[in-house]
Amino acid sequence: MQTGSVATAAHKRALIAGSIGNFIEWYEFAVYGFLATVIAKNFFQLAGEAPLTSLILTYAAFAVAFFFRPLGAVVFGRIGDRIGRKPTLILVLVMMTLATTTIGLVPVYASIGVAAPLLLTALRILQGLFAGGEYGGAVSLMTEFAPRGKRGLYGAWQSFTVALGLLAGAGIVALMSALLTPEAMLDWGWRVPFFLALPMGAIALWLRMHMEETPSFVRQQKTSTPAVKAGLSGTFKAIVTGIGRLMVWSAAGYTYLVIMPSYLQSALHTGFNQALLIAVISNIGFAATILPSGMLSDKIGRRKVMVLAAVLLLVLALPLLKVLQAESSTLLVKALVVFVAGGLVGMLAGPGPAMLSEMFPTKVRYTGLGLAYSLSNAIFSGCAGLIITGLIKQTGNLDIPAYYVMATAVVSIFALMTLRKDDHLRSLDE
Repeated sequence: MQTGSVATAAHKRALIAGSIGNFIEWYEFAVYGFLATVIAKNFFQLAGEAPLTSLILTYAAFAVAFFFRPLGAVVFGRIGDRIGRKPTLILVLVMMTLATTTIGLVPVYASIGVAAPLLLTALRILQGLFAGGEYGGAVSLMTEFAPRGKRGLYGAWQSFTVALGLLAGAGIVALMSALLTPEAMLDWGWRVPFFLALPMGAIALWLRMHMEETPSFVRQQKTSTPAVKAGLSGTFKAIVTGIGRLMVWSAAGYTYLVIMPSYLQSALHTGFNQALLIAVISNIGFAATILPSGMLSDKIGRRKVMVLAAVLLLVLALPLLKVLQAESSTLLVKALVVFVAGGLVGMLAGPGPAMLSEMFPTKVRYTGLGLAYSLSNAIFSGCAGLIITGLIKQTGNLDIPAYYVMATAVVSIFALMTLRKDDHLRSLDE
């Protein structure tokens, strides 16, 4: 049996090792989102087409990767539920890092023609596949190591490192943009953020090699049949319910934290550097509320915290966007608006991982929560840029981002109301 100090050390290693992979994953997704206008010019600017069309094609490649995340969640989730969280998380980390780094090596459209966007899209597909196997394992690792009464906090660290990854991606792109001329950024500067994934991945690999298997998985292996015989038949309803509960988190998260810079540039004609600065501030707001809301959900329950956040997003989405659109709004006012919007998303992201973990038994937790999360993200995050940009092009209505968030909020409020009040008090083994 582990002593208190040894157990505490194992908990800390699990937190660090579990979150580092998420940091790299979301750093890369942020980089792609924040460089969307540059990538569009290099890979998707087709002869005779408007710049907005190339941006739509860029987001289409973004969305395709998300649709391979559910496949990754099933493939690697099944492996993780059979042989363990640790070896599976090591595998997906290595493969995801290699795919990300390789993006920085792909020649542009002007060099190799149509092969360029095809190669980029293929690498995005691989990233989606491996990223789909990351989330379920990382959340299982953190929450299964968490002491009773602290699952919200432990799970919130997963979301917090997502915020750090988004901030790092925005920060690196902003720094490169400030140091380089627009021509240099378009020529070679955009590649640097992708290359940085390689040293990050090496550090993460070392950390994951030194973590332990989770206590819940070890107990499950000793006391029941292997997960491969368990199947997903008993988890289908939980997966569908989970998608509903995550819908507004997925939609609002990408609308405010990733898509906003391109929206500000293409729809509101905001400068590139100012749009990036606003994106950084929205992600700071996101990061600021994640850990407090996770801890609060350990005290009063997941339902109260997440329903409140969804209701606030429903009510405030349109007014906040109107302030952004107003010509009289100063940079400070816009910064405050996106800080608030990011903070509301953080209120969902804090309790969210623990909420998902509590929905599934140990024998299918990696697969079940990973599939619910990846399906929600595939539909409502990966398609956010495509849906919003496409609808704006078709209708000319600049309020589309707010309507998108509001529609998903309505569904999530009803789904979140079905949460049990005592889920945060029960053991994960129950």
